[in-house]
Amino acid sequence: MITKFKFSDSIVSSKDVLSAIKNFDSEGELFGYGVRNKIKLIPVNGKTINIKSFKIPNIINKIAYKYFRKSKARRSFEYATILLEKGIGTPMPIAFLENFNFIGLKDSYYVSEHLVTELTYRELVEIPDYPDRDNILRQFTKFSFDLHEKGIEFLDHSPGNTLIKKRDEGKYDFFLVDLNRMNFHEFMPFEMRMKNLCRLTPLKEMVAVMSNEYAKYYPESEQKIFDTLWKMTADFQEQFYRKKRLKKKLKFWKK
Repeated sequence: MITKFKFSDSIVSSKDVLSAIKNFDSEGELFGYGVRNKIKLIPVNGKTINIKSFKIPNIINKIAYKYFRKSKARRSFEYATILLEKGIGTPMPIAFLENFNFIGLKDSYYVSEHLVTELTYRELVEIPDYPDRDNILRQFTKFSFDLHEKGIEFLDHSPGNTLIKKRDEGKYDFFLVDLNRMNFHEFMPFEMRMKNLCRLTPLKEMVAVMSNEYAKYYPESEQKIFDTLWKMTADFQEQFYRKKRLKKKLKFWKK
């Protein structure tokens, strides 16, 4: 077994982090209900760290992650570091660990600071009368615009992957999570920017608010932004539910 471990200066020691990963299966509090990956909150010297254990890859990916591609854990750590360098919020990266056997990657872990926040973007979708909803949505749109201006294409820009924390009265901070799929560009064209926003909400009125706010910062008309974003949103929703229906049919035939 070969282990690769990288640790950043942090709120906890590398020894404590290694111990927490070693005891991942028997200690800590399960956080969320991930199907593919498992996240646990583990107290360490009065602090709470967040450890994400990635799903054991199939045989092809075991080999790929050993010889050709960086693991999801490593990418999460490295991308978090880049985001912070660019002034974008994300929980502080602490470490990543990879275990390799003779075939390839056996298992991997990403460790970060655990942030306690009030909500995610998802609540804005599911709770129409959420307090200060319009203001939060507009500030989130400006946050997304800033991502695009800095060339950050967050490929998992979906409702549950932005944590939102109230800072002052009427002011909010935003933190990206689930970081292993990102591209970094010198410049992001209009179509790429709109496509990056199309997975966030199926609600036309939210798309209208986001289009109105984005148009304040981007040199394109509000109408064009709305028309483009709404078309991409509708196309994504149609594709999403088509896949769900197909999976349902496949499960039926398996029975």
